[in-house]
Amino acid sequence: MLLTSTLSALWLATFAYGAVQTDDDGTVKSIGLRTHTLAQPYLDSDMQSRWYDFGGDTIVRTDQYIRLTSDHPSQNGWLFSRVPLTATNWEIEVEFKIHGKNTLYGDGFAMWLTKERGKQGPVFGHTDKFEGLGIFFDTYKNNRPGVVFPFVMAMVGDGKTSYDKDTDGKDTEFAGCSARGIRAATVPTKFRLTYFQDKYLKLELQYKAEGEWTLCFETNEPPAIPQVAYLGFSAETGELSDNHDIISIDAKNLYTTQPSGKATPGSGRGKKVLSPEGGSSWTWFFFKVFLFFGVIGGGYVGYTAWRTNNNKRHRY
Repeated sequence: MLLTSTLSALWLATFAYGAVQTDDDGTVKSIGLRTHTLAQPYLDSDMQSRWYDFGGDTIVRTDQYIRLTSDHPSQNGWLFSRVPLTATNWEIEVEFKIHGKNTLYGDGFAMWLTKERGKQGPVFGHTDKFEGLGIFFDTYKNNRPGVVFPFVMAMVGDGKTSYDKDTDGKDTEFAGCSARGIRAATVPTKFRLTYFQDKYLKLELQYKAEGEWTLCFETNEPPAIPQVAYLGFSAETGELSDNHDIISIDAKNLYTTQPSGKATPGSGRGKKVLSPEGGSSWTWFFFKVFLFFGVIGGGYVGYTAWRTNNNKRHRY
């Protein structure tokens, strides 16, 4: 009985370690960042979030969403982490929803990794001349000929440069892509931002089909993220309006070997795509299998020897 329990524990421990540390292809290891993860019911018993602050016109429905703006004109709301994101390599996956009753709508929402936190302003509800990274989900086209909206773009702020709303940020775009259908989609809409310091930045979108990720952009020349950067979200409406909802935030700290380069799709500025190297996952898998059967074999030999000695004692 003791032998069986020990073997079961070893088996579970061996594969639990792999499940916690690696993703489906076994190349990227990860651990959840509780300080930057947010899910229903969002609030604690005192009606506050331990890890996030919110303000402006933000509404929290504990069983459904965090609504940054409602479908009403002149709204402005934000949601920001209380502690900075200090992980060197990370992945942030967010489920969101943009929807409303109007055929004309705007303006959009943004994700932030900036030194500033919880400061309202004219850039999708957040302050201008920010320092850090902004990802803008822009649903209203002001003046961007030849570009299909909604449009998703990244801007790297240096603390001095303004976002030009009249041109939809054309001159300050780091990378971006059109995402027609991301508003009022029939499947859960998500984005996944993956970052390896000085090596890799990738943005993927889910809005065409559940489980189908569309590459927006990726680059092997990522911007430098401030060492003290807060994760946040904001949205605004003007004369046109929309509901901008955050459903969940899943943040992870990543560990992996250095990715290798290949050609870049998307609209990044001459960057290269990176793909993690494979192979090590199979080595680890077979090691675990051999370890498991080794433990079984050793346990069986030990048990046989013990039973033989025990039988001898009983005979004499």
